[in-house]
Amino acid sequence: MTTFVDRVELHVAAGNGGHGCASVHREKFKPLGGPDGGNGGRGGDVILTVDQSVTTLLEYHHSPHRKATNGKPGEGGNRSGKDGQDLVLAVPDGTVVLDKAGNVLADLVGHGTSFVAAQGGRGGLGNAALASARRKAPGFALLGEPGDLGDIVLELKTVADVALVGYPSAGKSSLISVLSAAKPKIADYPFTTLVPNLGVVTAGETVYTIADVPGLIPGASQGKGLGLEFLRHVERCSVLVHVLDTATLESDRDPVSDLDIIEAELREYGGLDNRPRIVVLNKIDVPDGKDLAEMVRPDLEERGYRVFEVSAVAHMGLKELSFALAELVAKARAARPKEEATRIVIRPKAVDDAGFTVTREEDGLFRVRGEKPERWVRQTDFNNDEAVGYLADRLNRLGVEDELMKAGARGGDGVAIGPEDNAVVFDWEPSVSAGAEMLGRRGEDHRLEESRPAAQRRRDREAERDEAQREFDGFEPF
Repeated sequence: MTTFVDRVELHVAAGNGGHGCASVHREKFKPLGGPDGGNGGRGGDVILTVDQSVTTLLEYHHSPHRKATNGKPGEGGNRSGKDGQDLVLAVPDGTVVLDKAGNVLADLVGHGTSFVAAQGGRGGLGNAALASARRKAPGFALLGEPGDLGDIVLELKTVADVALVGYPSAGKSSLISVLSAAKPKIADYPFTTLVPNLGVVTAGETVYTIADVPGLIPGASQGKGLGLEFLRHVERCSVLVHVLDTATLESDRDPVSDLDIIEAELREYGGLDNRPRIVVLNKIDVPDGKDLAEMVRPDLEERGYRVFEVSAVAHMGLKELSFALAELVAKARAARPKEEATRIVIRPKAVDDAGFTVTREEDGLFRVRGEKPERWVRQTDFNNDEAVGYLADRLNRLGVEDELMKAGARGGDGVAIGPEDNAVVFDWEPSVSAGAEMLGRRGEDHRLEESRPAAQRRRDREAERDEAQREFDGFEPF
């Protein structure tokens, strides 16, 4: 059964926002209490967070569908709906988030690093929040927005300081088992190692991690063997160690040709030219292996490699190799730029940016695209004429009608707001907002404009007194 997975496709869905509530306050002796509908709650986000205790993507391989909770709808009495709960997914250190096209969305390195994979939808406003001096008692509320929905790909790239690369059965697993406390599977047949193994090595005051990458063969960078699946685990390593087998039983192989083939695969994969290299001639405990190591060492040193003759089985030459790797790791760490605090970049929109575009398509349809118009359409309940009129008012204030006129639209032309696969299409009539004018002044309850009886009686008495005063002032004595 598979226990290590380093690439999965994840289907994420954020929570939908709760709908706003359209409600009028009702209380004894207060027949016209006014609107008191609360706002809907925000939908929960889907968040990826690095957790050092997680080392594989196996959990998401078995359960690839993940969804956050929805926000609750608003209620009367100015009670807002509860926000949806965020869904936090723990991922290993070194996880890369990509979209379906292979574009990198985030590179998660370091404990606690997080990325919002799917944004929850906004909650709709209740009629209490929509009330204004012109619209005293709205008979509608805004709908909650749907949360983001989509597919992402998670790829794990091992975070280690040193990577052991080489042919299958070159002794990489044996080497990492004696340099660290790691206990990888070791056997005398090719491709024993099917997953990267990590170990922690202490050399003096330097502590570093070392990774055993599964064996590479010619054509690994094109997908042959296991190379393409695990070459990405080499990308983050600071030092590359070529483990060469000096006691191979294959007649067509020797340490120098093995090195050339692996280097060719690393160049083909790309991005690894600046990594320092060390060559390890392994299995010198075998007599023929010792002789071959002494023969090829001068040639390798002429190429500029530091060469170490070791035996993982006999524990020969391991201390020198360990301290040499610690030295290179320390240099690499010192050369890294200092981590800076995350900068908050503010990109204000241009003053003349209307936030939408109007284009005329080949079939004569006028399409409106923009964040605000599309969001407003999603929030509108088209079964409510007053809500449709409110949408028309918002679009007119934004300048959509003016832009339609400039684009050549005439009464009766088709107008679509939104993308092709999910748009609202209607016949446009200039200066008419979906017939909502038939309702009178939108959103107003004329009962709220009526004066209270006591105030009306006072006004009547004042009017009578003023009229009597005018008659007295106009009276002329005989």
